[in-house]
Amino acid sequence: MKPDLPSFREALGVWLKIGLLSFGGPAGQIALMHRVLVDEKRWISEGRFLHALNYAMLLPGPEAQQLATYCGWLMHRTLGGLAAGILFVLPGAIVMLVLSILYTGFRNASLVEAIFFGVKAAVLAVVIQAVLRIGARALQNRLMVLIAAVAFVAIFFFAVPFPAIIAGAALIGAAGARIRPSLFASGGHGSDDGGGTGGDYAVDRMLASGALEHVKPSLKRALSVTAICLVLWLGPIAVLANALGPAHVFTQEGLFFAKMAVVTFGGAYAVLAYVAQQAVEVYGWLAPGEMLDGLGMAETTPGPLIMVVQHVGFLAGFRNPGTLDPMVAGTLGAALTTWVTFVPCFLWIFLGAPYIETLRGNRVLNASLTAITAAVVGVILNLAVWFGLHTIFATVTETAFGAVRLFVPDWQSIDVAILILTVAALVATLRFRLGMLPTLAVSAVLGIVCFYGLK
Repeated sequence: MKPDLPSFREALGVWLKIGLLSFGGPAGQIALMHRVLVDEKRWISEGRFLHALNYAMLLPGPEAQQLATYCGWLMHRTLGGLAAGILFVLPGAIVMLVLSILYTGFRNASLVEAIFFGVKAAVLAVVIQAVLRIGARALQNRLMVLIAAVAFVAIFFFAVPFPAIIAGAALIGAAGARIRPSLFASGGHGSDDGGGTGGDYAVDRMLASGALEHVKPSLKRALSVTAICLVLWLGPIAVLANALGPAHVFTQEGLFFAKMAVVTFGGAYAVLAYVAQQAVEVYGWLAPGEMLDGLGMAETTPGPLIMVVQHVGFLAGFRNPGTLDPMVAGTLGAALTTWVTFVPCFLWIFLGAPYIETLRGNRVLNASLTAITAAVVGVILNLAVWFGLHTIFATVTETAFGAVRLFVPDWQSIDVAILILTVAALVATLRFRLGMLPTLAVSAVLGIVCFYGLK
């Protein structure tokens, strides 16, 4: 039992570890944070963690990164939120930049492809494991299971927009709080594990004692946060537009991805089709297949999947360098894209988190968030199935029967080696509880062996 909050230095090490190991998309990343922050470190209770997660799910942008920012803010104020959010993104941003450089300059780097061959299988296993773990916690009764199932069918088969699914779940929860509140009385919302004092969870105990003053809403602070974040977010775009003109590739990138940052509800998959269409057909930054290559890189690197836009930003700068060296222009394009994509994520958390904390005891809100959590399980399952199909099969055709959308794999294109590696990784993680890093390392080695052995 820890009587006090962890030191900032100790938390910094944990955020770096999470950033380095945040493979597997949002499902795997959220499960990793839960295991570290709730189960191992016992810094934050289950209830407060899920409450923060539900808020992050409602926001545009990568929910896992915003969840990390929220948790860091709870423990160490703005500095803690910045550390958690930046370290969640930085390792993946560096890896994506290196991969983009290799992609443009060394297309035949087969060793990189061989490593990803095995890592891809491990990531799929991590995603499946995460869906099982989060579903076990969130689906506490048959109604929650039904909500998750309806959400999965809606998004997977009917392409219902994620915001519509969230809104529907919220309405169901709000109505349920009045009709059958017992069905929505999840222990994960509005309750502190351990009976109101947070038990032996450091953050909850300190909050119960009134020691963390920064969680209280303040209009002055809200206005200050909004002004600073807006200047940091949109200021560079204004400078670029004034110095280089609105038609310059950097100005176009800044404006385009700043717009994307406020509509990315439901994670990267919700907007990837639009990003690809605009980047290929409107701006001519890359070819159709290159967007899929970038997605493959993002799937197998730590950090949010939306990091794929960094690859787009790199190619845009690389192919429109002006007087700059193409690699330098690409690097600047990647940095600009990452900046305008993630700065608003900090705005949503620093501005809204104090108000969200004050609403933890609201019965209607908590019931809505409980229903939203169940719906999100269905949405994450959709991502897991989509990822699984496109990992195990080389060819997956999307067909439509009226309003119904189907993904039909070509069974002739099944990758047996990836399937075997995925099953092995699942057995290692679920049956033998092998850690994520050893699983990734072993899978990478086996991937190299299989990749070159099949040639």
